[in-house]
Amino acid sequence: MATPLSPDRLLSALRAEGVKVVEYKSWRVHRRPASTGAFGPVNGVMIHHTVTSGTASSVELCYNGHSALPGPLCHGVIDKAGTVHLVSAGRANHAGRGDDDVLRQVQAESYDRGKTITPNEANTDGNARFYGFECVNLGDGRDPWPAAQREAIVRASAAICRAYGWSARSVIGHREWQPGKIDPRSGQGGVSVAPPELRRLIDERLAHPASWSPGAEPTKPTTPTPTTPPKETPDVLTPAQDARLARIEKRLEEVAKAASVAPWTYKNAALVAKAKAAGTPPPPDMHGRIEAIQAALTELTTLVTALTKES
Repeated sequence: MATPLSPDRLLSALRAEGVKVVEYKSWRVHRRPASTGAFGPVNGVMIHHTVTSGTASSVELCYNGHSALPGPLCHGVIDKAGTVHLVSAGRANHAGRGDDDVLRQVQAESYDRGKTITPNEANTDGNARFYGFECVNLGDGRDPWPAAQREAIVRASAAICRAYGWSARSVIGHREWQPGKIDPRSGQGGVSVAPPELRRLIDERLAHPASWSPGAEPTKPTTPTPTTPPKETPDVLTPAQDARLARIEKRLEEVAKAASVAPWTYKNAALVAKAKAAGTPPPPDMHGRIEAIQAALTELTTLVTALTKES
């Protein structure tokens, strides 16, 4: 027992299942008057054929109905190319009166999915209980059913079943509901649309996510190829590199020694003259020392750069 899906939920369910949908005219509010009966609680999906040819005329007929049976005549029309044309989201004249025993089997999902149900009564309002899809086909046993059309039947039915948590046993043909009906009737040269085959395909689909397509291989995770880190090799200096390194070390010692000389003073002509008059050594020249250290550092930089290029 389930409440009918809102137009938005129905549309979303169909599109999530990969159904190509066309919204026809005022399908969202197009329905039979409340005086003709309720729509719901719903229990399943029913598949029909239109006994017509041509998409545009079939969709128009199912939307408007005819003098003997006013529209809508279903909820969606499935054309030969596999497009679903939505014509109603409410009560529609498609199922008529059928067998209450069949309804109980559908509600309980208790029958053999692989066999065709044979109804023998017409005592229950099916328009209140089933979504209906009319499929464009002459129904003469010769008009073939393209694979794309059957795939759309499967996807549309699975979309509704998935929305309610039903299995494919909630999907039946009109012939399984009302005595004397023959739809859907398979043709020649196309695929089978026998209800047991449709249910098999619907259950196969329901076993996968809504985005699944038949024949699609599941994506396998790729295993990264292990990589072996390169072996570390000890640094070996050439004789020339070894000589340069020794020179750098020696110059570093000289710079360190020169930097430790104190006290230091800037160049001062008066101090130098005084020292000269007194016969004493001039004071250390800090400015000269700094210049010498800077020259040594420049030399060291050149030596290090040369050593790096050689390694």
